[in-house]
Amino acid sequence: MKIKALALTLAAVTTLGAAPAALAQAKEQFFPLLVYRTGPYSPNGTPWANGKQDYIKLINARDGGVNGVKLTFEECETGYATDKGVECYERLKGKGQFGATLFDPQATGITFALTDKVPADKIPLITLGYGLSAAADGGVFAWNFPLMGSYWTAADVLIQHLGKKEGGLDKLKGKKIALVYHDSPFGKEPIPVLDERQKMHGFELIKIPVTAPGVEQKSAWLEVRKQRPDYVLLWGWGVMNSTALKEAQATGYPREKMYGVWWSGAEPDVKDVGEGAKGYNALNLNTSGTAPKVIQDVLKFVHDKGQGTGARDEVGSVLYTRGLVIQALAVEGVRRAQERFGKGKVMTGEQVRWGLENLALDDKKLSGLGLTGVIRPISTSCTDHQGSSWVRVHTWDGKKWNFSSDWYQADDQILKPMVKAAADKYAAEKKLTRRTPAECQS
Repeated sequence: MKIKALALTLAAVTTLGAAPAALAQAKEQFFPLLVYRTGPYSPNGTPWANGKQDYIKLINARDGGVNGVKLTFEECETGYATDKGVECYERLKGKGQFGATLFDPQATGITFALTDKVPADKIPLITLGYGLSAAADGGVFAWNFPLMGSYWTAADVLIQHLGKKEGGLDKLKGKKIALVYHDSPFGKEPIPVLDERQKMHGFELIKIPVTAPGVEQKSAWLEVRKQRPDYVLLWGWGVMNSTALKEAQATGYPREKMYGVWWSGAEPDVKDVGEGAKGYNALNLNTSGTAPKVIQDVLKFVHDKGQGTGARDEVGSVLYTRGLVIQALAVEGVRRAQERFGKGKVMTGEQVRWGLENLALDDKKLSGLGLTGVIRPISTSCTDHQGSSWVRVHTWDGKKWNFSSDWYQADDQILKPMVKAAADKYAAEKKLTRRTPAECQS
Protein backbone atom coordinates (compact mmCIF):
# COMPACT_ATOMS: atom_id res chain seq x y z
CA MET A 1 0.00 0.00 0.00
CA LYS A 2 2.83 2.36 0.91
CA ILE A 3 4.49 1.65 -2.43
CA LYS A 4 1.22 2.29 -4.28
CA ALA A 5 0.66 5.54 -2.37
CA LEU A 6 4.20 6.66 -3.17
CA ALA A 7 3.66 5.87 -6.85
CA LEU A 8 0.44 7.90 -6.89
CA THR A 9 2.19 10.78 -5.17
CA LEU A 10 5.04 10.70 -7.66
CA ALA A 11 2.56 10.52 -10.53
CA ALA A 12 0.70 13.56 -9.17
CA VAL A 13 3.92 15.52 -8.77
CA THR A 14 4.99 14.56 -12.28
CA THR A 15 1.61 15.62 -13.72
CA LEU A 16 1.65 18.93 -11.86
CA GLY A 17 5.20 19.56 -12.94
CA ALA A 18 4.34 18.81 -16.56
CA ALA A 19 1.26 21.06 -16.64
CA PRO A 20 3.11 24.40 -16.98
CA ALA A 21 5.37 22.92 -19.63
CA ALA A 22 2.37 21.63 -21.56
CA LEU A 23 0.71 25.01 -21.36
CA ALA A 24 3.89 26.69 -22.53
CA GLN A 25 3.82 24.49 -25.62
CA ALA A 26 0.29 25.56 -26.62
CA LYS A 27 0.40 26.41 -30.31
CA GLU A 28 -1.17 29.84 -30.59
CA GLN A 29 -0.36 32.55 -33.12
CA PHE A 30 -1.24 35.93 -31.58
CA PHE A 31 -2.69 38.77 -33.65
CA PRO A 32 -3.10 42.18 -31.98
CA LEU A 33 -6.06 44.02 -33.52
CA LEU A 34 -5.94 47.81 -33.39
CA VAL A 35 -9.48 49.13 -33.85
CA TYR A 36 -11.65 52.20 -33.54
CA ARG A 37 -15.18 51.30 -32.63
CA THR A 38 -15.81 54.69 -31.03
CA GLY A 39 -15.63 58.28 -32.27
CA PRO A 40 -16.26 59.92 -35.64
CA TYR A 41 -14.43 57.22 -37.59
CA SER A 42 -16.23 54.27 -36.00
CA PRO A 43 -18.85 53.78 -38.77
CA ASN A 44 -15.97 52.93 -41.13
CA GLY A 45 -13.56 51.40 -38.63
CA THR A 46 -16.08 48.94 -37.19
CA PRO A 47 -16.85 46.81 -40.29
CA TRP A 48 -13.12 46.79 -41.11
CA ALA A 49 -12.39 45.41 -37.63
CA ASN A 50 -15.27 42.91 -37.80
CA GLY A 51 -14.00 41.46 -41.07
CA LYS A 52 -10.57 40.83 -39.57
CA GLN A 53 -11.93 39.19 -36.45
CA ASP A 54 -14.42 37.01 -38.33
CA TYR A 55 -11.67 35.70 -40.61
CA ILE A 56 -9.62 34.60 -37.61
CA LYS A 57 -12.70 32.82 -36.25
CA LEU A 58 -13.25 31.19 -39.66
CA ILE A 59 -9.72 29.80 -39.86
CA ASN A 60 -10.04 28.34 -36.37
CA ALA A 61 -13.55 26.92 -36.88
CA ARG A 62 -13.18 25.58 -40.41
CA ASP A 63 -9.49 24.65 -40.56
CA GLY A 64 -8.47 24.23 -36.94
CA GLY A 65 -5.99 27.07 -37.35
CA VAL A 66 -2.95 27.15 -39.64
CA ASN A 67 -1.54 23.62 -39.81
CA GLY A 68 -2.79 23.04 -36.27
CA VAL A 69 -1.68 26.40 -34.85
CA LYS A 70 -4.68 28.19 -33.36
CA LEU A 71 -5.06 31.90 -34.06
CA THR A 72 -5.69 34.18 -31.07
CA PHE A 73 -6.34 37.91 -30.92
CA GLU A 74 -6.90 40.88 -28.66
CA GLU A 75 -8.44 44.18 -29.67
CA CYS A 76 -7.18 47.57 -28.53
CA GLU A 77 -9.22 50.75 -29.08
CA THR A 78 -7.31 53.64 -30.65
CA GLY A 79 -10.12 56.03 -31.57
CA TYR A 80 -7.97 56.66 -34.70
CA ALA A 81 -5.63 58.69 -32.44
CA THR A 82 -1.90 58.29 -33.05
CA ASP A 83 -0.91 58.45 -29.38
CA LYS A 84 -3.45 55.78 -28.43
CA GLY A 85 -2.30 53.65 -31.34
CA VAL A 86 1.28 53.77 -30.07
CA GLU A 87 0.06 52.88 -26.55
CA CYS A 88 -1.80 49.87 -27.95
CA TYR A 89 1.29 48.80 -29.87
CA GLU A 90 3.49 48.97 -26.79
CA ARG A 91 0.95 47.06 -24.71
CA LEU A 92 0.37 44.25 -27.20
CA LYS A 93 3.69 43.82 -28.99
CA GLY A 94 5.06 41.37 -26.41
CA LYS A 95 1.96 39.17 -26.06
CA GLY A 96 1.84 35.64 -27.40
CA GLN A 97 4.48 32.93 -27.36
CA PHE A 98 6.91 34.95 -29.51
CA GLY A 99 5.25 38.34 -29.34
CA ALA A 100 2.86 39.93 -31.83
CA THR A 101 2.65 38.33 -35.28
CA LEU A 102 2.16 41.68 -37.03
CA PHE A 103 0.17 44.90 -36.73
CA ASP A 104 -2.46 46.44 -39.01
CA PRO A 105 -2.57 49.97 -37.52
CA GLN A 106 -5.74 50.96 -39.42
CA ALA A 107 -4.50 54.57 -39.61
CA THR A 108 -1.81 56.35 -41.59
CA GLY A 109 -0.86 58.56 -38.63
CA ILE A 110 -0.31 55.51 -36.40
CA THR A 111 1.65 53.85 -39.21
CA PHE A 112 4.00 56.83 -39.45
CA ALA A 113 4.58 56.67 -35.69
CA LEU A 114 5.26 52.91 -35.69
CA THR A 115 7.50 52.80 -38.76
CA ASP A 116 10.53 53.82 -36.70
CA LYS A 117 9.67 51.36 -33.90
CA VAL A 118 9.09 48.07 -35.70
CA PRO A 119 12.65 47.45 -36.99
CA ALA A 120 13.95 47.15 -33.42
CA ASP A 121 11.01 44.98 -32.37
CA LYS A 122 11.09 42.91 -35.57
CA ILE A 123 7.32 43.09 -36.10
CA PRO A 124 5.81 43.61 -39.59
CA LEU A 125 3.23 46.31 -40.36
CA ILE A 126 0.51 45.50 -42.90
CA THR A 127 -0.90 48.73 -44.31
CA LEU A 128 -3.08 47.49 -47.15
CA GLY A 129 -4.10 50.46 -49.26
CA TYR A 130 -2.83 53.07 -46.82
CA GLY A 131 0.21 54.25 -44.87
CA LEU A 132 3.50 55.44 -46.29
CA SER A 133 3.55 55.12 -50.09
CA ALA A 134 7.36 54.95 -50.26
CA ALA A 135 7.20 51.83 -48.06
CA ALA A 136 6.54 49.77 -51.19
CA ASP A 137 10.35 49.77 -51.38
CA GLY A 138 11.22 46.81 -49.17
CA GLY A 139 14.92 47.45 -49.61
CA VAL A 140 14.61 50.40 -47.22
CA PHE A 141 11.31 49.75 -45.43
CA ALA A 142 12.02 46.19 -44.38
CA TRP A 143 9.02 45.88 -42.03
CA ASN A 144 6.25 47.84 -43.83
CA PHE A 145 3.87 46.15 -46.27
CA PRO A 146 1.51 48.50 -48.16
CA LEU A 147 -0.02 45.47 -49.86
CA MET A 148 -2.18 45.83 -52.99
CA GLY A 149 -1.75 49.59 -53.33
CA SER A 150 -0.72 52.90 -51.83
CA TYR A 151 -2.10 56.42 -51.95
CA TRP A 152 0.28 57.11 -54.80
CA THR A 153 -1.27 54.16 -56.64
CA ALA A 154 -4.72 55.59 -56.01
CA ALA A 155 -3.83 59.11 -57.17
CA ASP A 156 -2.20 57.80 -60.32
CA VAL A 157 -5.16 55.59 -61.25
CA LEU A 158 -7.66 58.39 -60.66
CA ILE A 159 -5.83 60.65 -63.12
CA GLN A 160 -5.65 57.78 -65.61
CA HIS A 161 -9.40 57.30 -65.27
CA LEU A 162 -10.20 61.00 -65.72
CA GLY A 163 -7.93 61.09 -68.74
CA LYS A 164 -9.81 58.15 -70.24
CA LYS A 165 -13.14 59.88 -69.62
CA GLU A 166 -11.89 62.97 -71.42
CA GLY A 167 -10.64 60.96 -74.40
CA GLY A 168 -6.97 60.95 -73.49
CA LEU A 169 -4.60 62.30 -70.88
CA ASP A 170 -3.69 65.15 -73.20
CA LYS A 171 -7.30 66.34 -72.95
CA LEU A 172 -6.76 67.13 -69.25
CA LYS A 173 -4.76 70.21 -70.24
CA GLY A 174 -6.49 73.31 -68.97
CA LYS A 175 -8.92 71.36 -66.77
CA LYS A 176 -9.36 72.09 -63.07
CA ILE A 177 -9.12 69.19 -60.62
CA ALA A 178 -9.80 69.90 -56.95
CA LEU A 179 -8.47 67.68 -54.17
CA VAL A 180 -10.72 67.93 -51.10
CA TYR A 181 -8.62 66.16 -48.51
CA HIS A 182 -8.49 65.21 -44.83
CA ASP A 183 -5.87 67.57 -43.39
CA SER A 184 -3.64 64.81 -41.99
CA PRO A 185 -0.80 62.56 -43.20
CA PHE A 186 -3.47 60.38 -44.84
CA GLY A 187 -4.95 63.23 -46.85
CA LYS A 188 -1.60 64.72 -47.86
CA GLU A 189 -0.11 61.46 -49.16
CA PRO A 190 -1.46 61.66 -52.75
CA ILE A 191 -0.24 65.23 -53.35
CA PRO A 192 3.25 64.38 -54.72
CA VAL A 193 1.77 62.17 -57.46
CA LEU A 194 -0.96 64.66 -58.30
CA ASP A 195 1.68 67.40 -58.52
CA GLU A 196 3.74 65.23 -60.86
CA ARG A 197 0.74 64.41 -63.05
CA GLN A 198 -0.18 68.10 -63.11
CA LYS A 199 3.24 68.93 -64.58
CA MET A 200 2.88 66.16 -67.16
CA HIS A 201 -0.64 66.91 -68.37
CA GLY A 202 -1.17 70.61 -67.74
CA PHE A 203 -4.28 70.54 -65.57
CA GLU A 204 -4.68 72.88 -62.60
CA LEU A 205 -4.63 71.17 -59.20
CA ILE A 206 -6.61 72.96 -56.48
CA LYS A 207 -5.86 71.75 -52.95
CA ILE A 208 -8.65 72.18 -50.42
CA PRO A 209 -7.86 70.85 -46.91
CA VAL A 210 -10.61 69.86 -44.48
CA THR A 211 -9.91 69.97 -40.75
CA ALA A 212 -10.33 66.56 -39.09
CA PRO A 213 -12.68 64.87 -38.49
CA GLY A 214 -14.51 66.72 -41.27
CA VAL A 215 -17.93 67.47 -39.82
CA GLU A 216 -17.57 71.13 -40.84
CA GLN A 217 -16.88 71.67 -44.54
CA LYS A 218 -18.81 74.84 -45.44
CA SER A 219 -15.69 76.82 -46.33
CA ALA A 220 -14.26 73.96 -48.39
CA TRP A 221 -17.36 73.70 -50.56
CA LEU A 222 -17.65 77.45 -50.90
CA GLU A 223 -14.16 77.20 -52.42
CA VAL A 224 -15.38 74.43 -54.74
CA ARG A 225 -18.29 76.64 -55.79
CA LYS A 226 -15.90 79.53 -56.41
CA GLN A 227 -13.33 77.50 -58.37
CA ARG A 228 -15.88 75.41 -60.31
CA PRO A 229 -13.49 72.48 -60.93
CA ASP A 230 -14.14 69.97 -63.68
CA TYR A 231 -13.60 67.16 -61.17
CA VAL A 232 -13.35 66.78 -57.40
CA LEU A 233 -11.14 64.09 -55.86
CA LEU A 234 -12.34 63.24 -52.35
CA TRP A 235 -9.67 62.01 -49.92
CA GLY A 236 -11.79 61.49 -46.83
CA TRP A 237 -12.45 59.01 -44.07
CA GLY A 238 -15.32 58.46 -41.67
CA VAL A 239 -17.91 61.19 -41.26
CA MET A 240 -15.98 63.46 -43.64
CA ASN A 241 -17.20 61.46 -46.65
CA SER A 242 -20.94 61.63 -46.07
CA THR A 243 -20.59 65.28 -45.04
CA ALA A 244 -18.77 66.06 -48.29
CA LEU A 245 -21.51 64.42 -50.35
CA LYS A 246 -24.21 66.35 -48.49
CA GLU A 247 -22.31 69.60 -49.00
CA ALA A 248 -21.84 68.82 -52.69
CA GLN A 249 -25.57 68.26 -52.98
CA ALA A 250 -26.31 71.53 -51.17
CA THR A 251 -23.76 73.38 -53.30
CA GLY A 252 -25.08 71.88 -56.49
CA TYR A 253 -21.82 70.20 -57.43
CA PRO A 254 -22.53 67.13 -59.61
CA ARG A 255 -21.80 63.93 -57.71
CA GLU A 256 -20.94 62.17 -60.99
CA LYS A 257 -17.90 64.45 -61.21
CA MET A 258 -16.68 63.37 -57.78
CA TYR A 259 -14.16 60.55 -57.36
CA GLY A 260 -13.10 59.20 -53.99
CA VAL A 261 -10.12 57.19 -52.85
CA TRP A 262 -10.98 53.62 -51.79
CA TRP A 263 -11.45 54.79 -48.18
CA SER A 264 -14.18 57.13 -49.41
CA GLY A 265 -16.24 54.55 -51.25
CA ALA A 266 -18.04 52.23 -48.85
CA GLU A 267 -21.60 51.84 -47.57
CA PRO A 268 -21.22 54.12 -44.50
CA ASP A 269 -20.15 56.96 -46.81
CA VAL A 270 -23.31 56.96 -48.90
CA LYS A 271 -26.14 55.15 -47.15
CA ASP A 272 -27.30 58.20 -45.18
CA VAL A 273 -27.14 60.34 -48.32
CA GLY A 274 -28.96 57.77 -50.46
CA GLU A 275 -30.25 59.23 -53.72
CA GLY A 276 -28.34 62.43 -52.97
CA ALA A 277 -25.09 60.53 -53.57
CA LYS A 278 -26.27 58.96 -56.83
CA GLY A 279 -23.57 59.07 -59.47
CA TYR A 280 -20.70 59.41 -56.98
CA ASN A 281 -17.63 57.36 -57.90
CA ALA A 282 -14.80 55.86 -55.86
CA LEU A 283 -11.91 53.47 -56.24
CA ASN A 284 -12.17 49.96 -54.85
CA LEU A 285 -9.46 47.38 -54.13
CA ASN A 286 -11.84 44.47 -53.54
CA THR A 287 -15.25 43.28 -54.56
CA SER A 288 -18.20 43.20 -52.16
CA GLY A 289 -21.33 41.12 -51.72
CA THR A 290 -22.06 37.66 -50.32
CA ALA A 291 -21.38 35.59 -53.46
CA PRO A 292 -17.66 34.78 -52.86
CA LYS A 293 -16.98 31.40 -51.27
CA VAL A 294 -15.00 32.93 -48.40
CA ILE A 295 -18.00 35.07 -47.46
CA GLN A 296 -20.30 32.06 -47.66
CA ASP A 297 -17.89 30.18 -45.39
CA VAL A 298 -17.92 33.02 -42.84
CA LEU A 299 -21.72 32.89 -42.78
CA LYS A 300 -21.72 29.10 -42.44
CA PHE A 301 -18.89 28.51 -39.96
CA VAL A 302 -19.07 31.73 -37.92
CA HIS A 303 -22.38 33.58 -38.12
CA ASP A 304 -24.67 30.53 -38.39
CA LYS A 305 -23.10 29.34 -35.13
CA GLY A 306 -23.76 32.62 -33.38
CA GLN A 307 -20.07 33.55 -33.34
CA GLY A 308 -20.19 36.56 -35.67
CA THR A 309 -18.49 39.72 -34.51
CA GLY A 310 -21.02 42.19 -35.93
CA ALA A 311 -24.38 42.14 -37.66
CA ARG A 312 -24.96 39.39 -40.20
CA ASP A 313 -26.19 41.82 -42.87
CA GLU A 314 -22.84 43.64 -42.69
CA VAL A 315 -20.94 40.55 -43.91
CA GLY A 316 -19.76 41.13 -47.47
CA SER A 317 -19.95 44.92 -47.32
CA VAL A 318 -17.03 46.87 -48.85
CA LEU A 319 -15.05 47.60 -45.67
CA TYR A 320 -15.95 44.30 -43.98
CA THR A 321 -14.54 42.47 -47.01
CA ARG A 322 -11.43 44.65 -47.00
CA GLY A 323 -10.80 43.80 -43.35
CA LEU A 324 -11.27 40.13 -44.20
CA VAL A 325 -8.79 40.43 -47.09
CA ILE A 326 -6.22 42.11 -44.84
CA GLN A 327 -6.49 39.32 -42.29
CA ALA A 328 -6.40 36.67 -45.01
CA LEU A 329 -3.10 38.05 -46.33
CA ALA A 330 -1.78 38.20 -42.76
CA VAL A 331 -2.68 34.53 -42.25
CA GLU A 332 -1.11 33.62 -45.59
CA GLY A 333 2.06 35.35 -44.40
CA VAL A 334 2.08 32.94 -41.46
CA ARG A 335 1.32 29.95 -43.68
CA ARG A 336 4.09 30.88 -46.10
CA ALA A 337 6.53 31.33 -43.20
CA GLN A 338 5.64 27.86 -41.90
CA GLU A 339 6.58 26.38 -45.27
CA ARG A 340 10.14 27.54 -44.67
CA PHE A 341 10.51 27.51 -40.90
CA GLY A 342 8.34 24.56 -39.91
CA LYS A 343 4.72 23.57 -40.52
CA GLY A 344 2.64 23.45 -37.38
CA LYS A 345 4.98 25.81 -35.51
CA VAL A 346 4.24 29.24 -34.07
CA MET A 347 6.01 31.86 -36.18
CA THR A 348 7.96 34.86 -34.89
CA GLY A 349 7.41 38.34 -36.32
CA GLU A 350 10.71 38.05 -38.17
CA GLN A 351 9.67 34.75 -39.76
CA VAL A 352 6.29 36.21 -40.73
CA ARG A 353 8.12 39.13 -42.36
CA TRP A 354 9.81 36.58 -44.64
CA GLY A 355 6.41 35.01 -45.36
CA LEU A 356 4.86 38.36 -46.26
CA GLU A 357 7.63 39.20 -48.69
CA ASN A 358 7.40 35.81 -50.36
CA LEU A 359 3.65 35.71 -51.01
CA ALA A 360 2.71 34.10 -54.31
CA LEU A 361 -1.08 34.03 -54.46
CA ASP A 362 -2.06 33.12 -58.00
CA ASP A 363 -5.58 32.36 -59.24
CA LYS A 364 -5.37 28.75 -58.05
CA LYS A 365 -4.34 29.72 -54.52
CA LEU A 366 -6.94 32.47 -54.35
CA SER A 367 -9.55 29.91 -55.39
CA GLY A 368 -8.43 27.62 -52.56
CA LEU A 369 -8.91 30.50 -50.13
CA GLY A 370 -12.35 31.31 -51.51
CA LEU A 371 -11.09 34.69 -52.69
CA THR A 372 -11.73 34.26 -56.41
CA GLY A 373 -13.09 37.52 -57.74
CA VAL A 374 -12.53 39.32 -54.45
CA ILE A 375 -8.96 40.42 -55.21
CA ARG A 376 -6.48 39.97 -58.03
CA PRO A 377 -3.39 37.72 -57.71
CA ILE A 378 -0.61 39.19 -55.59
CA SER A 379 3.08 38.34 -55.47
CA THR A 380 5.62 40.10 -53.26
CA SER A 381 9.39 40.08 -52.90
CA CYS A 382 12.12 41.45 -50.67
CA THR A 383 12.20 44.67 -52.68
CA ASP A 384 8.51 44.83 -53.60
CA HIS A 385 6.37 45.03 -50.47
CA GLN A 386 3.24 46.12 -52.35
CA GLY A 387 2.83 43.20 -54.70
CA SER A 388 0.12 44.56 -57.00
CA SER A 389 -1.70 47.74 -57.92
CA TRP A 390 -4.96 46.59 -59.50
CA VAL A 391 -7.84 49.00 -58.93
CA ARG A 392 -11.36 49.52 -60.27
CA VAL A 393 -13.89 52.33 -60.05
CA HIS A 394 -17.37 51.72 -58.70
CA THR A 395 -20.35 54.03 -58.75
CA TRP A 396 -23.25 54.50 -56.31
CA ASP A 397 -26.66 54.17 -58.00
CA GLY A 398 -28.58 55.48 -55.01
CA LYS A 399 -28.98 52.04 -53.43
CA LYS A 400 -25.85 50.03 -54.11
CA TRP A 401 -22.33 50.12 -55.55
CA ASN A 402 -21.75 48.91 -59.10
CA PHE A 403 -18.37 48.55 -60.81
CA SER A 404 -18.11 51.10 -63.61
CA SER A 405 -14.62 50.56 -65.04
CA ASP A 406 -12.21 47.86 -66.05
CA TRP A 407 -9.16 47.12 -63.90
CA TYR A 408 -6.44 49.75 -63.87
CA GLN A 409 -2.80 49.42 -62.87
CA ALA A 410 -0.71 52.30 -61.62
CA ASP A 411 1.95 53.55 -64.04
CA ASP A 412 5.26 52.17 -62.74
CA GLN A 413 7.24 54.41 -65.09
CA ILE A 414 6.01 57.34 -63.01
CA LEU A 415 5.75 55.77 -59.57
CA LYS A 416 8.83 53.56 -59.29
CA PRO A 417 11.33 56.44 -59.58
CA MET A 418 9.26 58.43 -57.08
CA VAL A 419 9.14 55.52 -54.62
CA LYS A 420 12.90 54.93 -54.89
CA ALA A 421 13.72 58.62 -54.49
CA ALA A 422 11.47 58.92 -51.43
CA ALA A 423 12.89 55.71 -49.92
CA ASP A 424 16.47 56.86 -50.54
CA LYS A 425 15.70 60.19 -48.88
CA TYR A 426 14.21 58.40 -45.87
CA ALA A 427 17.24 56.08 -45.67
CA ALA A 428 19.61 59.07 -45.73
CA GLU A 429 17.67 60.88 -43.01
CA LYS A 430 17.56 57.78 -40.78
CA LYS A 431 21.09 56.66 -41.67
CA LEU A 432 19.87 53.32 -43.02
CA THR A 433 21.50 51.14 -45.65
CA ARG A 434 19.57 49.18 -48.24
CA ARG A 435 19.19 45.46 -47.64
CA THR A 436 21.59 43.29 -49.64
CA PRO A 437 20.43 40.24 -51.65
CA ALA A 438 21.95 38.06 -48.92
CA GLU A 439 19.95 39.86 -46.23
CA CYS A 440 16.79 39.31 -48.26
CA GLN A 441 17.29 35.55 -48.13
CA SER A 442 18.06 35.33 -44.44
